[in-house]
Amino acid sequence: MNAPIRYVREIPLRHEVDVFVAGGGPAGVAAALTAARQGRTVFLAEAQGCFGGMGTSGLVPVFMTFTDGENFLADGIGREILDALGAAKGKNSPLSPNAIPAELLKRVYDRLVLDSGIAFSLATTVVDVCRDGNRLPQSICWGKSGLFAVRARMVVDATGDGDLAAWAGAPFEKGDENGDMMPGTLCSLWADVDYEAFRSSGVNVQERLQKAFEENRFTVNDPHHPGMWRVGNHLSGGNIGHAFGLDATDERSLTEHFLEARARLPEFESFYRDCIPGFQNLELAATGSLMGVRESRRILGDYVLRVDDFTSRAVFPDEIGRYCYPVDIHPSRPNPREYARFEKEFRETLRYRRGESYGIPYRILTPKGLDNLLVAGRCVSADRALQGSIRVMPGCYITGQAAGMAAAIAVERDADTRNVPVRELQQRLKSMGAFLPNAE
Repeated sequence: MNAPIRYVREIPLRHEVDVFVAGGGPAGVAAALTAARQGRTVFLAEAQGCFGGMGTSGLVPVFMTFTDGENFLADGIGREILDALGAAKGKNSPLSPNAIPAELLKRVYDRLVLDSGIAFSLATTVVDVCRDGNRLPQSICWGKSGLFAVRARMVVDATGDGDLAAWAGAPFEKGDENGDMMPGTLCSLWADVDYEAFRSSGVNVQERLQKAFEENRFTVNDPHHPGMWRVGNHLSGGNIGHAFGLDATDERSLTEHFLEARARLPEFESFYRDCIPGFQNLELAATGSLMGVRESRRILGDYVLRVDDFTSRAVFPDEIGRYCYPVDIHPSRPNPREYARFEKEFRETLRYRRGESYGIPYRILTPKGLDNLLVAGRCVSADRALQGSIRVMPGCYITGQAAGMAAAIAVERDADTRNVPVRELQQRLKSMGAFLPNAE
């Protein structure tokens, strides 16, 4: 290892705002919109060329559940985005309500952010934070114009990987007891699919996949195959293939797995063309500019939401939402035994019945040891099992809007994150539609 170097320079202070939001995925957009609508000044930095994260840059083809079958759990910003996307699809769209045409969703986010008065820039990466005691007075960003600083009274880390919190020294966990993490997926977009022919065929893709393994069609015989979703008249979004061993907090690991995932996609193209009716003319149109990351850092907060809270349908006095998606932990290796265990958990033992949900306490948004930072999205304080539920996009809308509201209240009261009045937080969230049946 080469010796470290010291690098010192002055950089411009470009933004001075009430709330800085790092990351413009579902959690970050929800946080920024909520804070701005409470009258706070906001700067939102997004590293990609569009907002939306996994649903746009990552080409994830479908939202997971917004409801428990009876109640709309991701209400507020989540409902607003889903309704706007539905309107963009059109009244006679052949797509399911949860299908994601990425270009439509990009423009939904664009309109919402533009209409909000939020200051923002795309192609802008947060690269460091300045810590003063238990506060983060400045964050350091990089864009094509160079480095610049953002000064903010409150900061929301919606980077997905908990980058700001980790750089500031917040404790975190990654992976299981052996350090193994869920694999990622490089999602993809495919053209020229005949969905009518596919539906009428009645073919079971999983059964055909197993036969393909026996025929040695694949480099990796991975039995976990989430599959294809219709995202256009003749377009399909693929959540297929796994990047085993991915560490999304290491650019070297990301580089390796981007290359490997792209190299393996022709195997899936051949499989679908040859084995699945309606896909004979399949053509790969695009792969995500973001790797589909399911797991990295889990920032440790004042409470760690655990699988026991899932099984007990927990209720908390400081609830900022409720959610219901099953525990969805993709096996770390392409092992049929591990996949069978996943299937039992996901389909039976760690899945709710209609109308059931677990509470999300505000304390999972407050990292230990930091007073003006909140986390939202995939990196909130949870154990590995519970993170496998709350990590999906509707869950990110819930924690994002709560973080944005808490940040706004903290600025108004000149308070730190732990002195935000919970009842006021809950009432303001309810006023924007949040599902909080246990709040007074």
